[in-house]
This record gives sequence, C-alpha cells and structure tokens, in this order.
Amino acid sequence: MKKIIFFVLCMHCTIYFFGQKKDKKLQAKIEDVIKGFNGDIGIYVKDLNNGKIVSINADTIFPTASIVKVPILIGVIDKIQRGELAYDSALIYKDSLLYEGEDILGSFKNNEKVLLKKVMMLMLTTSDNTASLWLQSLAGKGTRINEILDSLGLVHTRVNSRTPGRENDRTKFGWGQTTPKEMGMLFEKIYRNEIFSPAACDRMMRSLGRNYWDLNEAISQVPPYIEVYSKNGCVNASRSEVLLVNAPHNPYIFCIFTKNNKDTKWNRGNEAWTMARKISLMLWRYFEPKDKWEPPTK
Repeated sequence: MKKIIFFVLCMHCTIYFFGQKKDKKLQAKIEDVIKGFNGDIGIYVKDLNNGKIVSINADTIFPTASIVKVPILIGVIDKIQRGELAYDSALIYKDSLLYEGEDILGSFKNNEKVLLKKVMMLMLTTSDNTASLWLQSLAGKGTRINEILDSLGLVHTRVNSRTPGRENDRTKFGWGQTTPKEMGMLFEKIYRNEIFSPAACDRMMRSLGRNYWDLNEAISQVPPYIEVYSKNGCVNASRSEVLLVNAPHNPYIFCIFTKNNKDTKWNRGNEAWTMARKISLMLWRYFEPKDKWEPPTK
C-alpha cells in the first residue's frame, strides 16, 4: 500500500512540474529582452487562466531581500489562525527592537502602543525592517515559518536570518532565499485560497495590495486602476520583484529575481530595474492587448 501511495504522489509531482505547458511565444520575447544582462536572472510567468508558463532559471535559488516578508506574513497569519495573536491587538514597542535605518516604526517612542495590523502594514507596504524582524519573532521565528513553508511544498524558500542552523545560507543569500517558481507558487496559493482558509488568504491579499514602492519597479508599468498584489526586494547587487496582476481578461503572475548584478546604482536607470519595467510592460500588453494605457516616462 505504501508503494502505491508513493507512486501516486510521484505521478502527481511529475504531472505538476512537467505537465505545465510553456508559452513558447512569450518565452522567446522575454529571452530576447534579457540578452546581455550583466548579472544572473531568473523569471517565472504564469497565465492564471490557462496555466501556461514562462520559465527561465525559475528553479535557481536567489536572495529574497525584502521579499522574505511574504513568508513572515504567512507566519503571522498562522498565529492569528491559531488564536495566539489577534489582528486588532495592541503591541508595545521597545527601543530594543530597533533595526537601524530609515524605518517608520523605529521612530516610535519606547513603550508606545501600536496595533499588530499597523505593524503588518508597515512590513509589507513600506518594507519596514524593524517591523519585519519584530513580526518574524512573533510568528515563532524563522524556524516556525520554515516549517510552514515546508508543509506547503516549498523546498527552497526559507528564512535564514536569526534562524538556528541556517547560518551558512544566511552568509550566501542573506535574510531569506527562494526561487522564482516557488515564490510564484506561493502567490498563486494565496490567490486561490489554498493557505489556511479563504478568510486568511483574503487578509493576505489585501495586505499585499498596498505597495509604496511603485516608481522604479515593474509594478509601475501596470495601470493604476488594476489590482496588483506584490512585494519587491533589493540590495546592492540584487533587485527582485513578484507581482500577481489581477488583469480583467488574463490575470498573471510575474516573478523576476536577479543576483550578482554589475549595476548597483540606486536610481531609476539601474539595469535590473529598467529591464524589469520593460518586461512588465510587455506582459501587460501581451495579456491585455486591448488596453491602451501608457505608463509615465518618469
């Protein structure tokens, strides 16, 4: 009986990973755009209507940078589902929580009250690192978050920072790690109400739909009247982003991850950001060809 079950599971995995149809036309277009990129790049695109994908180094592991805050969100929602945290509860901020930088939460006074939902908003909307590290701890730390990720079938997506046993991974990838395909899968699971409960997924989607960082990134190429659930992550030599674009006719996922980038400047002309915008606009026009919206040039 165990052999039969194992065989069925293997067949299921084979169908899922090898049975997906590639959009050869779109794949060729994107491959043409990324020629000559000065760094390592991975891309995963999925049409959520017909399941067709584009996969370019989509199983390669990349640093998440701030995209790790999506797994942290899932860890917090897990605690809320279990009744161990309450979305509307008040927390007490302590100076010891401060992570030096330009974070909003770090400007709070010691012992000042702040609602859990506001800390979650700061983590995802403004990518506040002080808020994120606090929430990572409240979620049961990286160890518990990684257990949840493993239960969801994600084998490469992990929290590394402040997580025992993952010190070598932290040295190599930083705060967290993932692949373009796995992060796309995670967003799709949220979109299809497959994590915890429909109510939990609804809360996560609302939280992911309020991104402050929308000027240089791929999200800037999607019309402002379209729902986009997104998270971006950036360090000097890595600029990455995941979008689930709720397009009227063909909703789609776009994950673009880069590392070892030669261009490390922090302005709109950065090579990785420029390329991400170009591909994003191409995807919008590909999936919604009748929409005539043009993005601003600045």
